[in-house]
Amino acid sequence: MEKGMNSPEALPSKSFQASDTKVTAKEFEINKAEKGKRLGFVLVHAGAGYHSESKAKEYKHVCKRACQKAIEKLQAGDLATDAVTAALVELEDSPFTNAGMGSNLNLLGEIECDASIMDGKSLSFGAVGALSGIKNPVSAANRLLCEGQKGKLSAGRIPPCFLVGDGAYRWAVDHGIPPCTPDIMATKLSLAAFKRNKRKLELAERVETDLIQLKKRRQSSEKENDSGTLDTVGAIVVDQDGNVAAAVSSGGLAMKHPGRVGQAALYGCGCWAENTGVSNPYSTAVSTSGCGEHLVRTILARECSNALQAEDAHQALLETMQNKFISSPFLVNEDGVLGGVIVLRSCRGSTNPDLEQDKQALLVEFLWSHTTESMCVGYMSAQDGKAKTHISRLPPGAVAGQSVAIEGGVCRLESSLH
Repeated sequence: MEKGMNSPEALPSKSFQASDTKVTAKEFEINKAEKGKRLGFVLVHAGAGYHSESKAKEYKHVCKRACQKAIEKLQAGDLATDAVTAALVELEDSPFTNAGMGSNLNLLGEIECDASIMDGKSLSFGAVGALSGIKNPVSAANRLLCEGQKGKLSAGRIPPCFLVGDGAYRWAVDHGIPPCTPDIMATKLSLAAFKRNKRKLELAERVETDLIQLKKRRQSSEKENDSGTLDTVGAIVVDQDGNVAAAVSSGGLAMKHPGRVGQAALYGCGCWAENTGVSNPYSTAVSTSGCGEHLVRTILARECSNALQAEDAHQALLETMQNKFISSPFLVNEDGVLGGVIVLRSCRGSTNPDLEQDKQALLVEFLWSHTTESMCVGYMSAQDGKAKTHISRLPPGAVAGQSVAIEGGVCRLESSLH
C-alpha cells in the first residue's frame, strides 16, 4: 500500500495462537493463559468535522481509551463485534463526542441517536434510529444483531435488524438494556450548544433572503461551536482469525428535525464489514462520519469496501472519495460535500514464504480520509503498550467539502504455531 504523508506503521511483536481443540470453559481459560493473549487491531474515530486545538487533548484521550477497551476484548478472545461495541460505548460516554451522552439536540431540544453494527463473518447487521432514552445506542444495535443470528421468531416471523423511535426503545428495554432519563443524556456542553444554535437559527431565518450573510453566519458557527459540527463516531476491528467488524454511533446533525435518521443507522452507509470470500481477496471494514444526507445518498461505506479490493488501497480510497463522494452525480447541487471514513483491509500473507510461521501473519492496511476540516483517529494492535492518536487536518489552503486528506499505515499481526 502506498502510504499517505506522515503515515504511521505498526509492527506488533509475536504472540501465540489459541488452540482450536474443543475444551471445557475451565480448560479454555488455562489454555488461553498458557498460549498468551490473542491478537487483533482496532482503528477508531471521534468524528469528521472541526476539532479545535483547545480540545485536542480530550479528543485524543477518548480515542485512546476506546482503542484500549476494544483491544482488551480482542485479547480475551471475545467476538470482533463485542470489541467494536466496547470501543463505541467508550466514545458514546464521552461528553466531547456527538454520540450517546452529550449528543446534539434536535429542534425540540431532544436527543435522538442512531447507531449500527456489522459482523464481517456472518454479514449480520443491527441498527437503531432516532432512539431516545438509551444511554448507549450501539448496545441496542449489537443486541439486535445478536438476536437476529438466533433465527426466526415464533410463528416463523423474521427478526428485526433495524428499529426506530419508540419501537426501538421498547425493544431495547425488553431485552435488558437499561433506560436512562433525558437529563443524563444532555450535558452542559450540548445544552449550551443548543441554545447558541437556536439563537443563530432564529437570526438566520430573519435574514434568509440575504444568502451572503447567512453563509457567513453558518461558517462562523462551525468555528465557534465545534461540538455541533462533529458527527458520527465509529470503530473497526480485525481479530486474530481475520474476522472483521465495524460500528458507528451518532447524535446526528445539530438542530435536526425530530425523527430524522442519518447514515449511522442505514445499511451500507454508516458502516460495512465483510470477511474475505471467493470474490473478495481481502477482508474489509469501514466506518463513516460527516453529513448524514451526503453519506446516505452515496452509500459511501459500501463503496469504500468495494474499492479496497483493488491492488493499491491508498489510491483506490482516494479515487472513491474524489469520484464517488465529492464529485458524485447524486450530490451535484451541494456546495460542499462533507464526510470522512476509516477503513482497513486484511489478508493472510508472507514476507518470507520459506518460514512456516510467517505464513500465519495477518497483514492489515488501515487508512483514514476526510473532506472536512479535521478528523480525530486512534489505533492500536494487541501488542502495543498504548494507542496512537492523531488529528488529521486538511492542508493549508484546502477548502473543506472540496478537498480530500488521506493518511494511514500498515500493521502485521504474527502468531506462532505449536
